[in-house]
Amino acid sequence: MKKAIVFIVVILILVFLIIYVNHKIRLHREAELFTPLGQLVEVDGHLMSVYTEGSGETTLVFLSGGGTCSPILDFRSLYSLLSDTYRIAVVEKFGYGFSDIVDKSRDIDSILEDTRAALTAAGLEAPYVLCPHSMSGLEALYWAQKYPDEVSAIIGLDMAVPQYYEDMKINKPMMRAAGMAAKIGITRLIPGIAESDAIKYGTLTEEEKEIYKAVFYRRTATASMLNEMDVVKENAKKVGSLGVPQVPILLFLSDGSGGTGFEKDTWRQTAVGYVSQAERGSYVELDCPHYVHDYEYGKIAAEIEGFLTAQ
Repeated sequence: MKKAIVFIVVILILVFLIIYVNHKIRLHREAELFTPLGQLVEVDGHLMSVYTEGSGETTLVFLSGGGTCSPILDFRSLYSLLSDTYRIAVVEKFGYGFSDIVDKSRDIDSILEDTRAALTAAGLEAPYVLCPHSMSGLEALYWAQKYPDEVSAIIGLDMAVPQYYEDMKINKPMMRAAGMAAKIGITRLIPGIAESDAIKYGTLTEEEKEIYKAVFYRRTATASMLNEMDVVKENAKKVGSLGVPQVPILLFLSDGSGGTGFEKDTWRQTAVGYVSQAERGSYVELDCPHYVHDYEYGKIAAEIEGFLTAQ
């Protein structure tokens, strides 16, 4: 029995070693694909990625949802339809995209100040129209609460509101296991895992799809992402305690599928209840999953233009 256990342990170690070595070799081969698409700016002694295009007077700042490995490419199908009219900026937080992985606190103040500093370093100036997806809704709302003069409007791409996190169950051990699996390279063994909604349903070129995959294998369940999830409930509580910011808010609402963890009615009713407290709040219901900008980018772009024209 002891010999059998030792044999199994040795085999497992060898298997994991082979997987890890293969992962490192693949990372080396993919290195050319991992070339920043935007500019890298220094924030708090580390590098953050900021992508810009377009030259309009109004700046739309896109903020990604939790765990979205490549924000620049994830939003591309949508902002490419808007950059002829508006200036586009995509901020990749620490641990995302081409930004450094930094193991530090991800409380809401730290996240917001990093984003503001990155935009300033990239040569952009407020006020901004914030376009957050999912968890970044908390950052956008807090931004409007703390610095109201810097936010002219919020356009939520199925963004989170504080109330979602009151009863949300977050499996931290599972997330940390996912992080370890990504570091070892086990994720490469799972068919289709790198095929994001942006790849399957968006308008990315074949080259951009390959870049997305290369980013995925470097930026999945990073330390920065895991630290965000450790404090997201506290962040939501803080944002919720400050009330609904009184700036124009337009929410695009999904059917709740694709990773929200909520039933359709609950997902939508919670968001509608929140935005109804804003003086200039409105919403658009979409029949698609959570990453709405990868499915209904044409409709969303048209609605955004109409919304901003009316302001």
